[in-house]
Amino acid sequence: MTHKIDDIDLRILAELQENARLSNLDLADRVGLSPSPCLRRVRRLEKAGVIRKYVTLIDPKAVSLGTTVFIQITLDLQVEARLELFEKAIVQRPEVVDCFLMTGDADYLLRVVVPDVDAYQVFLKESLTRIESIAGIKSSFALKQVKNVTTLPLAQPRSVLKAMSSRKRTGR
Repeated sequence: MTHKIDDIDLRILAELQENARLSNLDLADRVGLSPSPCLRRVRRLEKAGVIRKYVTLIDPKAVSLGTTVFIQITLDLQVEARLELFEKAIVQRPEVVDCFLMTGDADYLLRVVVPDVDAYQVFLKESLTRIESIAGIKSSFALKQVKNVTTLPLAQPRSVLKAMSSRKRTGR
């Protein structure tokens, strides 16, 4: 389903990305709408799949999941059946928080979150190496997280861009 997103929708999405627990009244106030049209827009964005879900972000260290591993996976064959075999196995693993089909040297890039190196070794030996289609595994441990955001870099609303471009032309 395609949904035309306008400036007000972008403002709604930006506000909800920062705080999904905003009340409809507060959200409406922040985006300059009355509550009823604001709620209709949010429901329409949800129904269209633009807003996929609402989540709570948890500090991994607070729940003893302080080790992040990035894993490059190479498959034995890049054919549909082998891709499906790998993907079916990997989506079952709760340690895998991201999995991307890639171009370049690796076929997949995984982000795995585990308590420690020992837990990663168990995951590697008892899960990953048992997936039949895998030909190569390269692991890299994250030492420090420099940046982590969950918000998408939404384009500036068109009216803001127009105003900025107008100011540049007039020198204001």
